[in-house]
Amino acid sequence: MSVSQWFVLVGAMLLVMGVASTVLKRVPLTPAMLYLAVGLIMGPTVLGAFSFNPLKQSAVLEVLTEVAVLISLFSAGVKMPVPFSFRQWRAPLLLASVSMALTVGLVAAFGVWVLGLPLGAAILLGAIVAPTDPVLATEVQSRHPGDRDQLRFTLTCEGGLNDGSAFPFVMLGLGLLGLRNLGEYGLQWVLVDVLWATVGGVAIGVVSGVALARVGWWLRGAPQRHELLDDFLGLGFIGVVYGLSVWLHAWGFLAVFFGAVALRQTEMRLARRDRLPAAAGEPVSAGAAPSVASAGEPASTVSRGALVFKEHLERLSELVLVLLLGGALYRDSWSWAAVGLALFLFFVARPLSVCVGLLGMHTIASVRGMTAWFGVRGIGSLYYLMYAIQHGLPEPLALQLIQLTLIVVALSILLHGLSVKPMMKGVGRREVV
Repeated sequence: MSVSQWFVLVGAMLLVMGVASTVLKRVPLTPAMLYLAVGLIMGPTVLGAFSFNPLKQSAVLEVLTEVAVLISLFSAGVKMPVPFSFRQWRAPLLLASVSMALTVGLVAAFGVWVLGLPLGAAILLGAIVAPTDPVLATEVQSRHPGDRDQLRFTLTCEGGLNDGSAFPFVMLGLGLLGLRNLGEYGLQWVLVDVLWATVGGVAIGVVSGVALARVGWWLRGAPQRHELLDDFLGLGFIGVVYGLSVWLHAWGFLAVFFGAVALRQTEMRLARRDRLPAAAGEPVSAGAAPSVASAGEPASTVSRGALVFKEHLERLSELVLVLLLGGALYRDSWSWAAVGLALFLFFVARPLSVCVGLLGMHTIASVRGMTAWFGVRGIGSLYYLMYAIQHGLPEPLALQLIQLTLIVVALSILLHGLSVKPMMKGVGRREVV
């Protein structure tokens, strides 16, 4: 396809989605399913109007998926309805650690015993497909910052956390394949890739988020009364936090997510603090923000102003990347090995890992069951795959992992997309407490 034809295709899809948004809400289809269908029809599976080679274009696809995940992580972070506490965040923390590790182990075992992969490649495959996706899982994630639904909170928070917690397993897989130094007895992997990269990423994000929130609040308050470009601040925040984290060998995905959480929660604390004197009939402090909504929601904050713009970017990236996914699939891509891996992941590894991870949690059965099923795989998996390819993955192994990963993501879009609306309507609502 020529550049002009690409403009026509993408533009037409945007027009259709803009007109048909109300209709889509009434039918059991998701936007990702439509994008994938168009990609399959226009791609080599049916018409052959275009094709996309993830191996040859791995550098470009790595950047595209990286940006999409970062934007989605920021959006997920500012939607967190409650501040961080081990009691309220216990379930997603367990899912992003215990369940993540168990999923990687189960997929690795499947890779070794069923697919015949070497151990390093099997662990790498597990790390690629284990994390749930913050980009394609919008139907089951928090809809807005005030959404306190327990299921949506758990899935959104898990998606924000495990895009960083999967990275140590990616490094372990690369190390076992001889593509990264793990150190003697794996000591460097434990100290750097697990401990420092995780703690450092969280610390960088929290400090940056608190700092931006306080500076923005001060600039908007009296006597400064500055008008801020929240969209630019949001994008700049993502860039600085992620770049600084990567520079210091910390996990940038974790940093951006926790940075967005800290930004939002700090702004909310500042809003509550500055409302107290006014509620008691006292004059508001000179540094108070100019306006606060009656329900405790700040009228103007960096997180709130940047969220709408980020959600539009998220939708656009979803369209482009899923369309390319369809263009990368051929008729012979649907091998029994790839389909078998996807079914094993959805019906065995994910449910089992969730059940083990949430042992001892007083979670209602419907929420636990929905959490076990809606482990949506998507753009994050594509990023980890491209990351591995860019770090020297041998071509024969890269081609095998590409086929397996693309089918897992495609089937996740189809199976989870078909079931999300009926199942979400049937589950009872329970708020985070």
